[in-house]
Amino acid sequence: MSEYATVTPAEVLGELNEVEGKYAPRELFLLGDRALLRRGPRVSVVGSRRASDEGLRRARVLASTLACHGIIVVSGLAVGIDRAAHESAIDASGHTIAVLGTPVDAVYPKENRDLQERIGREHLLVSQFPSGYPTTPKNFPIRNRTMALLTDATVIVEAGETSGTVHQGWEALRLGRLLFLLESVANDRALTWPTEMIRYGAQVLSRDNLDVVLENLPPTSADTAVALEA
Repeated sequence: MSEYATVTPAEVLGELNEVEGKYAPRELFLLGDRALLRRGPRVSVVGSRRASDEGLRRARVLASTLACHGIIVVSGLAVGIDRAAHESAIDASGHTIAVLGTPVDAVYPKENRDLQERIGREHLLVSQFPSGYPTTPKNFPIRNRTMALLTDATVIVEAGETSGTVHQGWEALRLGRLLFLLESVANDRALTWPTEMIRYGAQVLSRDNLDVVLENLPPTSADTAVALEA
């Protein structure tokens, strides 16, 4: 795998506020097109690893629509919703960023090897974990927080009551980022967390009204650190 670059979150995002600074990782390891962190906006499309067929379809439609509007689709390279989001952004001739719970030179899960290698060549891999860092379950909630930090908004497509995706939703709200829940999730009476997130500022996203995401995003993320231009 090619040599990766190291930056600080402030070099990516500009000056961090108190909350961002408290939760930001010390450094980020990048492999691929670093300019994608200066080109935006960026939206996380996330959800269950054990996604339903309908959830996968919704993720594909959402990611494709965002990519066609010039929005960079960010996800975590897991199987299920994440993979569908990455692949659909690429298929729509858009750009995608994978935020990993492993070092950029480690492959996880193994079935996503080809996709990870393609994103590293043509798009961007991001990790806060240095080469050789062990892969453990605790890495992934930490990764979710970093993904929320690096994006302007998070959209939850499908997630169960104990899904790690729920953690990312709360981190997005904590960091002052936009959070959208697909209407199918918000209306699922088997889930308790959507109601709580809506109380704290999450917005319900109808499949017929994706414009609400586009209208709330910043027009560009181009004014970021010169360090990424090298």
